[in-house]
Amino acid sequence: MTKSPKFWLLSTLLLAFVLTIPIWVLASFVFQSGNDNWQHLLDTLLPEYIINSLVLMFGVAFGTLLLGVPAAWLISHYQFTGSRWLHWALLLPLAMPAYISAYTYTGLLEFEGPVQSALREVFGFGISQWFPEVRSLGGAVLLFSLVLYPYVYLLSRSAFGSSSQKALEVSRTLGAGPVKSFFQVALPMARPAIIAGVTLALMETLADFGAVQHFGVDTFTTGIYRTWSGLDDTNTAMQLSLVLLSFVGILILVERWSRQQQRYYVGDVKTDASDYVQLTGKKNVFAFAVCFLPILLGFLVPSGQLLYWSLTTAETNLNSDFFELTWNSFSLALITAVATVAVAVFLAYAKRMSNLSRVKQFVQVAHLGYAVPGTVLAIAIIIPLAWFDKTVDDFFYENYEISTGLILSGTLFALVFAYMVRFLSVALQSVESGLARIKPSMDDSARTLGASSWTIMGRIHLPLMHTSLITALILVFVEVLKELPTTLILRPFNFDTLSIKAYEMAADERLADAGLPALLIVLTSLIPVIILSKLMDKRSG
Repeated sequence: MTKSPKFWLLSTLLLAFVLTIPIWVLASFVFQSGNDNWQHLLDTLLPEYIINSLVLMFGVAFGTLLLGVPAAWLISHYQFTGSRWLHWALLLPLAMPAYISAYTYTGLLEFEGPVQSALREVFGFGISQWFPEVRSLGGAVLLFSLVLYPYVYLLSRSAFGSSSQKALEVSRTLGAGPVKSFFQVALPMARPAIIAGVTLALMETLADFGAVQHFGVDTFTTGIYRTWSGLDDTNTAMQLSLVLLSFVGILILVERWSRQQQRYYVGDVKTDASDYVQLTGKKNVFAFAVCFLPILLGFLVPSGQLLYWSLTTAETNLNSDFFELTWNSFSLALITAVATVAVAVFLAYAKRMSNLSRVKQFVQVAHLGYAVPGTVLAIAIIIPLAWFDKTVDDFFYENYEISTGLILSGTLFALVFAYMVRFLSVALQSVESGLARIKPSMDDSARTLGASSWTIMGRIHLPLMHTSLITALILVFVEVLKELPTTLILRPFNFDTLSIKAYEMAADERLADAGLPALLIVLTSLIPVIILSKLMDKRSG
């Protein structure tokens, strides 16, 4: 039996509404008047939040451009020592969450850390007076640049790789050297992709909580959490969230605009081995240094510190509590991944089976949760769930004198729902990509043989798109494992995860004890990076 268009329309409408409940909750606070706390924030802290956020954005934009674009250009057009492995190794910092990198660099560079201690032994105590403070706005800019430049590198490399070699050759025949060809031909052609990469990096910067909180930099996410947990003021926290979302909205518009512009430069031209320029001597050393330095500072150094901490504390920390944390984290991530991919498959399938434009629009609406930072999303979900729990409890107490307590809020349901809202877009993109590669003619042939929509999906689509499904599962699994602010706010009482344990140890200045859970998160996060690097190899092959 083939489902009617009405079924797809109503089901996608219902899912889109449920998945955007946090956004409707946020929108309702637009009409709320400010209280004394809001006025206090306007007069004192809000300007600091805005200035710090803007400085972070401009600093990270410059830093990711400086690290990502030159590396992408060198990897795309030159051969030099190590270029074969550097092209995928440049993605490794994607496996290093910003808050974990913040812990490692704090441990390395603070006053009692090994770097300053070694310098004091050589130069005396006076060296620490001019040593830059790692827990600062400048330190946060450098940190985010090191862990987020792969977004710029990845999209820039794709753009440079698809740039027409003929256009570059023509520029050289007209007398333009390599530098001039880069700035006047290659860079303008790749500009939309570069802007998209920077935009993604800036959205991650604005959404971060763990790193800026550890570095003592006041931004919107720290202000929202402090207002909600410290002042117990949901109204003011939501109004701060709306200001933050206005920043995010601008970045989304920029990203969408840059994506539309990609049609002007993306082509099917592939770079052959003969097109690469072989570098020797100083140029070879320079190219290697440009590409290796971000890997060293963005992944190898913090990973080495985490490994050292893990080895020194393994005897005391590798116990039943640690295995319980691992079980909590992995089981929660797996449950969320399966549920999220299941919803993504249904939405993608509805979009394929229905010709209604409304269905496609509802599926697009379901993507919106990815734009909401974890801190904002968690508080926006607590509000309706707490209202539901209170309504049910009041009803049963008034009629039967029974207290139902917390039914949804403060449970794993709240966590899984929040993760699904936030990471559904990750799963949908992978599922839709796999589904798009299946020719519609296969569906038509199956229908002529009497197969229903569910039979077609179960026997044809799902087996053919198993790679995309596994990829979606892994991506959501890792994102849940790394997520900190959502877990911190919504976790049930006495339920800890690896990310929470690392955060609590770092907050107590027990950085070495944060090493083991943080290292496991990083090692697990390497899986999608490896998948991504293999996909890049296939495309460039």
